[in-house]
Amino acid sequence: MSLKALALSLCAFSAPLSPATRPEHPLWPGDAPGSEGVAIGERVEPPAKAGGAVRISRVHRPSITLYAPPPSAATGAAIVVAPGGGHRYLAMHEGYDVGEWLASRGIAAFVLKYRLAREEGSKYRADVHPVADAHRAIRTIRHRASEWRVDPARVGIMGFSAGGEVALRASLAFDAGNSTAADPVERQSSRPDFQILVYPGIRSVSLDAVSKNTPPAFLICAHDDPSPAERIPNVYLALLKAGVPAEMHIYARGGHGYGIRKRDMPVSTWTARAEEWLADMGLLGRK
Repeated sequence: MSLKALALSLCAFSAPLSPATRPEHPLWPGDAPGSEGVAIGERVEPPAKAGGAVRISRVHRPSITLYAPPPSAATGAAIVVAPGGGHRYLAMHEGYDVGEWLASRGIAAFVLKYRLAREEGSKYRADVHPVADAHRAIRTIRHRASEWRVDPARVGIMGFSAGGEVALRASLAFDAGNSTAADPVERQSSRPDFQILVYPGIRSVSLDAVSKNTPPAFLICAHDDPSPAERIPNVYLALLKAGVPAEMHIYARGGHGYGIRKRDMPVSTWTARAEEWLADMGLLGRK
């Protein structure tokens, strides 16, 4: 092999996998409960303009895509990442980009494709099917924790916009698993160990279920994003009343939908604040 060919081979080997070539793990071996018999394939739409996001819709076989950190940097923490998109599509800059960032920080990221309740013709419910997908993702990660080199006691969830609704709902209603289930995945707890809500669309979520067992939370949005800015303080106060650790950041400017993209305003630093919070909560220390 020539030196040039060897160099190209090494570059190809060391380059990060694109989202299309990363292994995707279906959450159920067959049809997901509530999606029986649906044969419609996913729709993947490329960015409509430069700097735009890939959009995915028609999700009927929920899955997770793993972004694994280098073994030498792995902390053992894992996060299910739920992109936004108004329950009409998945805005994958809030998935793929976030997966890369978390993996670079030693956190195993699992980008969730969940079922969409508000796309045309959908038979799904926002308070049922995507939440079931998130819970199944958490159970799956715990079941395969040794294979994926994660700590089953440090599996959290992060949601953006509509994905923030999924994350909050998954953090408010969960179970310890069914120890007698024939499916070993279902024997695992569906409770997230922590939650990160980024400009979450949570206007329709009742906070009556907040309790001392609700996972610790990191909350972030911008003042000029009215719906999350109105609701996030209520989440914080409910957690405070229940004695659940929480941290809240409301930036003056930022709008909605920025994900982790760099912008010329302080809201772009939220990822550093989230990483500090994770470390402060003892969720990043190697075990």
